[in-house]
Amino acid sequence: MKSLTPSIRAVRLAWIACIFFVLAGNLLIPYVGIENDEALFAQGLYRPRGELYSLHIGRSHVPIMLMTYLGALKSWVYGPILKAFGISLRTLRQPMLLAGAASIWLFFLLLRRIAGNRAALIGCALLAVDSLYLLTSCFDWGPVALQHLLLAAGVLLVVQFHQEGRPLALAGGFFLLGLALWDKALAVWILSGLAVGGILTFPRQILAALTPRRIAIALGAFALGALPLLIYNVESRGGTFQGNFQAAPQDLAGKALFLARSSSGAGLFGWMTAEDWETPHPRPARTALERGAAAMSAVAGHPRNSLLGYAFLLALLLAPLAGWINFRLILWALIAMAVAWVQMAINQNTGGSIHHTILLWPLPQAIIAISFAAASRRIGRADIPALAVILSALMVSSVLVTNEYFTTMVRNGGAQAWNDGILNLGRFLRPVPPPNYLFSLDWGIIDPLRLLSRGQLRLASVDPVFNPSMTPPEAAMVRQMISDPGNLFIAHTPEFEVFKGNQQRLLKLASDSGFERAVIIHVPDSRGRIVYEIYSFQRKVK
Repeated sequence: MKSLTPSIRAVRLAWIACIFFVLAGNLLIPYVGIENDEALFAQGLYRPRGELYSLHIGRSHVPIMLMTYLGALKSWVYGPILKAFGISLRTLRQPMLLAGAASIWLFFLLLRRIAGNRAALIGCALLAVDSLYLLTSCFDWGPVALQHLLLAAGVLLVVQFHQEGRPLALAGGFFLLGLALWDKALAVWILSGLAVGGILTFPRQILAALTPRRIAIALGAFALGALPLLIYNVESRGGTFQGNFQAAPQDLAGKALFLARSSSGAGLFGWMTAEDWETPHPRPARTALERGAAAMSAVAGHPRNSLLGYAFLLALLLAPLAGWINFRLILWALIAMAVAWVQMAINQNTGGSIHHTILLWPLPQAIIAISFAAASRRIGRADIPALAVILSALMVSSVLVTNEYFTTMVRNGGAQAWNDGILNLGRFLRPVPPPNYLFSLDWGIIDPLRLLSRGQLRLASVDPVFNPSMTPPEAAMVRQMISDPGNLFIAHTPEFEVFKGNQQRLLKLASDSGFERAVIIHVPDSRGRIVYEIYSFQRKVK
């Protein structure tokens, strides 16, 4: 039998990496509840509609922007999916998991074009086993999965244009990059980083490619992709740029430490998964897979940190050995990372969360892949064995961290925002005839219920109680809400409150107005913790 060519072997191994990513994600899907921002796209699909801006076409409202910087592209994607397959944890998470796998495949194709098969395989393998890339893609509360997909596809097409000179690739690439900007305006971080990095490291190649026709094609395609965002900003007089940037450079050191923690894969323990001390009734492993994962975790010492950060530092040290072309590629990716990170780090509300730092991915993997692949060629016949040992160690460390997330999810379930009590709440409310209104007293309740009920519940928020000092008109509004016995109120129990004090303010106002709470049910999660309580109000008995 004829041996496979290196190119064919590389493609098959890349496919295996993508399949591993999908299989690993499928194992994680059922173990945590729906976080509010994971369900945010439902604002553009179901009642009560909550998108920020929409276009009225006939009797239809076409969602354009969910927030000033967040487009409704995900709502457009999910509308037909949920209509065809219904709403479940799998239909919610599978599409973005597949988008993540597709972005890994595109990353492989991109690295193969610019650095060869060896670098492409290293980068693809490292990205496919990266714990945070898997979790942020599968659960996509950022949202980030479409960002990664569109940016990878757009850059790949632009590189294809550079290598082959096809105007269609240029147009397609810039259209997808514009689409990424509409999906989430924070894409400007990476886009500007790639542009600055490209100009500083490949100035002659970029200048040689510029012609009036090509500039017109690129700008026109980019504007077409970002057209919904442009329309919104014209109508709102720059709504995206108002209030989304507040300089706060004083926390750069803390955000730099957070970035380092992100590289280890440990950033979501205790935030996505509940810790042992938070779980009085942990769930034992039941299936053979769960027991095997728990045993692996115990043997490995319950690891929570991968070796990716160390690999990144080593890649920078080896970069001078990579050769001039590869060194410039590494420098391009490093500048892009730095420019993007500085923009998120100097802003007051960004740079300190995983769903921000993960937007830098897969640039670290690209740097590692190009540096390691180039350096390995300098050690002669031992290059493949040495590279295999190092890559295996890196991959095993990442897989063990992912396994630790899995075993922790099995044992303790989701933490505060990811608690699966929301699923029990949705099941309880499904057969209940709708009251006048279901009023939420905290963050993290309305968006998941809107999604789970397909907009069949009359949901609203008691916004005035979020204000510690209610005005008289706000207090009057709340009294009107509680005076109708048909209205139900949904609150987190104290242990799970996000915004502390909301429920206490409501109950005090109700008591002062002659009403008392009538609890209907306490709703637990799958570990027996009481997460929600539903009640109405009735006149106090004298």
